[in-house]
Amino acid sequence: MKNLFLSILAIVTLTLVSCGGTETKKAVTEAAAPAASAAQASASKAISNAPVMSFDKGIHDFGVIQEGSRVETVFTFTNTGKSDLIIQDARGSCGCTVPEYPKNLPIAPGATGEIRVLFDSSNKPNLQQKTVTITTNTDTGRETIRIKAMVTADPVKQQQREAAQAARLQQTN
Repeated sequence: MKNLFLSILAIVTLTLVSCGGTETKKAVTEAAAPAASAAQASASKAISNAPVMSFDKGIHDFGVIQEGSRVETVFTFTNTGKSDLIIQDARGSCGCTVPEYPKNLPIAPGATGEIRVLFDSSNKPNLQQKTVTITTNTDTGRETIRIKAMVTADPVKQQQREAAQAARLQQTN
C-alpha cells in the first residue's frame, strides 16, 4: 500500500515537473505533507527515547490563607522516560509565584527531583490560581503545575482598596 502511494506520488510529481504546472505541484505537495508528517510523528512516538516528567500531583490547593501570608509547597517528579531529564527553566505566571528547581542538572531515568513553589499572597485577595511553566527536554518541551488558594482579605488593606475604588469612581463622574 505504501509502495503504491509512493509510486503514484512519483508519477504525478514527474508529470508536473515536466509540464511546469506550479499550481498543481503546490496542491500535490500540500496533500502529501500531512501524510508524511503524521507518519513521522507516529514513528517518533513509538521509538522516542525522550525523558518523561511524571508529577506526584499536578495542582496544590493551599486552602484558605490570610492576605500577606507566604506559603510554599513541593512538587515531586520522577523521570519515567528513557534518557536524562533536564529542566532549562521554570517560571511562575506572576511575580508572586516563584519556583525553585534543579536547573540544568541531569535527572537520570527512574530518578526523582523536586520543584519548590513559593507563593506570596500580599495584595492578592480572593481566589488565586497560578501556574508554573517548566521548560524541559521532554517531547512536549513544556510541563505545567498549578497552585491555588483562597486568600482572606486583610481588613485594613481592604478598606484602603475600597476607598481608592470610590475615589476612582468619583473622578469618572
